[in-house]
Amino acid sequence: MSLKAQLEAIIYAAETPISLDQIHSLVKESLLAETPGLDPAEIKSRIRATLEELIADYSAAEHGIEIRQVAGGYRMSTKPEQHDVVRAFAKSLKPPFRLSLPALETLAVVAYKQPVTVPEISEIRGVDSGGVIATLLDRKLITTAGRKAVIGRPILYRTSKEFLLRFGLKDINELPSMEEFEKLLAESFQSDLLPSESVLVETVSNSPSASAGETPTQAELGWGTQSHPEGTAEETETPASTKPE
Repeated sequence: MSLKAQLEAIIYAAETPISLDQIHSLVKESLLAETPGLDPAEIKSRIRATLEELIADYSAAEHGIEIRQVAGGYRMSTKPEQHDVVRAFAKSLKPPFRLSLPALETLAVVAYKQPVTVPEISEIRGVDSGGVIATLLDRKLITTAGRKAVIGRPILYRTSKEFLLRFGLKDINELPSMEEFEKLLAESFQSDLLPSESVLVETVSNSPSASAGETPTQAELGWGTQSHPEGTAEETETPASTKPE
C-alpha cells in the first residue's frame, strides 16, 4: 500500500491537525510489514520525506487545497486564492443540521419500519410522537405515503429524498443492520478520528415487534446528535398509554 496515499487519507480524515507522532503510530505496522527491521527513526524519516512530497504535490497551481503545518500537526485547507469562491459556497449551504433525541428516535423508527403510522410509532417509542412527526415533516426528512387500509385510515409516513441526501445514502437498502450499527457505535467510542456522522439506533430492539422477529428499529442516530436549541412540541411528549383518546 502506498505510504503517500495513506498519509493523504489520514490528513484528510483528521478533524484537527495531526502530528508526526500520531501518523507514525498509524502507519508503522504497514511499513514494518513491507520492510521488516526498520527502526523508529527510519520510519519517521520516511514519513517526513513522504509528507514533503505530498505538500509539494498539493502546492501545484492545479490544486485548490493545500497541506499546511498548523499547531504542531498537518492539516488540509483551501488555498487563500480560492477564498472568494469557497466563501460564496459556504453562504449557499443549509443551516447546521440539528435534531433532538426524540426526533432521532422517531426518524429511526420511520426509516426501519416505513411505511408506518403515528400510532405505530408511538407504540414502539412508548410516547405520543405526533409533535415530533410535525417537526420531521417541516424539515422534509419524512413525507406522507398514503393511508393505511384499516379503521380510521391513518396517514402512512416514509423517509424522503432529503433524508437520503442528509445521511449520504443511495437508498434505504443502505441502512445499517443492527449488527453493523453496534459495530459502528463501538468503533465511534474507540476512535478519536472518527467524525460524528451517520448511523441509526435501537429503540425498537426492546419493542414487541422486535421480539417477534421483525426488523429492529433504532432509537438514536449517531448522526449530528445535538439537543434542539428551541423548545418545540417534540420536547414535551405524552406517554402513549396515557394519551387521551
